[in-house]
Amino acid sequence: MSDSYSAAVDNPAYTVQQAIANIQQREDLGARYYAAWWLGRFRVRQPEAISALIAALEDESDRTPDGGYPLRRNAASALGKLDDLGCVPALIACLDCEDYYVRESAAQALEMLQDRSAIPPLKKLLEGGIEVAVLVAGKPHLVQPYEAIIEALGTLQAREAIPLIEPFLKHFVEKVRYAAARALYQLTTNPHYGDILIKALQGEELQLRRSALMDLGATGYLPAAPAIANTLAENSLKLVALKELLENYLKTNSGSENISEILTLMDGLL
Repeated sequence: MSDSYSAAVDNPAYTVQQAIANIQQREDLGARYYAAWWLGRFRVRQPEAISALIAALEDESDRTPDGGYPLRRNAASALGKLDDLGCVPALIACLDCEDYYVRESAAQALEMLQDRSAIPPLKKLLEGGIEVAVLVAGKPHLVQPYEAIIEALGTLQAREAIPLIEPFLKHFVEKVRYAAARALYQLTTNPHYGDILIKALQGEELQLRRSALMDLGATGYLPAAPAIANTLAENSLKLVALKELLENYLKTNSGSENISEILTLMDGLL
């Protein structure tokens, strides 16, 4: 880690101007990497910052030994937080990057920006279905970031993608199956898909229960509230899931039925 990177992390006086200057310079890769994260973390929406982050999506200097692009990953993640649709074409282009993690960050950013122009290129990454959705030899990941892609399509209300998503309910990776159930509930409001996630809360692995909690929160599937509150997981995470569950429910429902029950469940977790 570079000295300037460490100084930026520890320095409360780090400024917008410093961050922009750091991401624009080319000598200190650590400083560029941190600046990209910082600009997203603090929601810096200045045009100069956004332009610098978009330019960083094509960076060739910051490479890992296995060929990854760390700066591109951070820049894509940051742009997803800045509510500027001008970066959507550049993020869509990142879906073709050779770096799996850049593609994942781009899909997550496009989900956050909620621009429906991202739907066709995201759908394209699901072509071939679960037959081609296999692990990359020698890598800890699949050929595509299917979890992020499917979640983005659900958030974007891409109902035309339902036939492409449904087969992933049978994928061998649990989190991919959960993402499919989450998206399909968002796209259809069929309780069957919400119930799949409720069942996942009873799994043996804590990390998978955590994933199912957050997926249920994203659905707004109100009948899941008691199961969320009773899941064997951290109360803090269950509170977050219940809060998101209620918020997402209220986005599409004006009724107040059962809301008091959720608030009572949340109070019991404090």
